[in-house]
Amino acid sequence: MKKLGFLLGAGLIALAASATTGAQAQTMSYQQAGAMLAKSCGPDIMKYCANANLGGGKILGCLDANASKVSAKCKADFATAKASIAKRTMAQQAIFKVCNADAARLCQGVVPGDGNLITCLVDASKAVSKACNQTITDAGWR
Repeated sequence: MKKLGFLLGAGLIALAASATTGAQAQTMSYQQAGAMLAKSCGPDIMKYCANANLGGGKILGCLDANASKVSAKCKADFATAKASIAKRTMAQQAIFKVCNADAARLCQGVVPGDGNLITCLVDASKAVSKACNQTITDAGWR
């Protein structure tokens, strides 16, 4: 049963990770989102989608087909996870644009690669701009 819960959570996270939204939310790790979705959506999946295969959007399709029966908690948590993952992904993609001036000012001589620049920016967080610090946090690198 624990393995099934992990698989359900992993499947839902993969679905959420592929979706994007403009909603604002605190970012959470994939592990946190998976645990939350396994807990809140697991019973609905077991009840309505036990025969749906993981991957290819089958579970999401099943939940959508049974939307009138799926718990409000599952729906709300899925929306929260989807927004959080989208926000984290956008922050990770924007980090160098947002933090470029800070990196040029504070990380001279740091060779980009293997997270060296991110490490420098995190280490210099007291001198880094508010926007850069927020992007680092939203990206999940702090």
